[in-house]
Amino acid sequence: MGKIGEKLDIDFVVSTGDNFYDNGLTGLNDQAFEESFTKIYTATSLQKQWYSVLGNHDYRGDVEAQVHPALRKVDSRWLCLRSFILNAEIAGFFFVDTTPFVSDYFTDMDHTYDWRGVTPRKAYLDSLLKDLESALSESTARWKIVVGHHAIKSAGYHGDTKELIDLLLPMLKAYNVDMYVNGHDHCLEHISSLDSPIQYLTSGAGSKAWRGDLNQHYKEEDLRFFYDGQGFMSVQLTKNDAEITFYNAFGKILHEWKALKELHSAV
Repeated sequence: MGKIGEKLDIDFVVSTGDNFYDNGLTGLNDQAFEESFTKIYTATSLQKQWYSVLGNHDYRGDVEAQVHPALRKVDSRWLCLRSFILNAEIAGFFFVDTTPFVSDYFTDMDHTYDWRGVTPRKAYLDSLLKDLESALSESTARWKIVVGHHAIKSAGYHGDTKELIDLLLPMLKAYNVDMYVNGHDHCLEHISSLDSPIQYLTSGAGSKAWRGDLNQHYKEEDLRFFYDGQGFMSVQLTKNDAEITFYNAFGKILHEWKALKELHSAV
């Protein structure tokens, strides 16, 4: 990852959540922050700003610690918030806190979740969606990219997230979002449906991967790429062009996709 970052001269890094396994951080002084972040991503090219969303495993720990500004004093690269917007000139990145959307977590008796700041849930989701719609409608970015932890569409172990299909996807379609990027499933994949120009990109294999967990219900023409090993992805954008590349853990290119914004076509 560091070598590819150097080759591409990256501007920043995006983390799709589940930043600290298995149960998030225990507090601001949890050594897991440095052991799992600062001391791991040491390559020169990765000394850029990191933008992170929360995953369901992060919610099993102290969420308020993970989003607290004090962690930025420990490592200035770290920026993790519940939902936020990054205006990167030609691109707008809209980070969404997807864990509270998933109903099953609120009835999970096997784990404890930190719902401070989320309950009452309906009010939280209504506010989140209202703010996102406002941001998407006002955005003049050439490219609109939404980032969340859970997949909208996935051929991996967890599969599609019904709540996001019902509540989030209609908004992404209405405001011409180009890409939805997520983690959660421990694989790399690219799904492109015929009913929408949105590219669904899963990058959840940065730490571990689940071998053989391919959900066969996706049609071959929709599932453009699936890899059940470790790896990561890059996104390169110009005013009229986008290039998405998936790599394995050793930096070997596994899949490439290019789009021409001006022509509204992809190859």
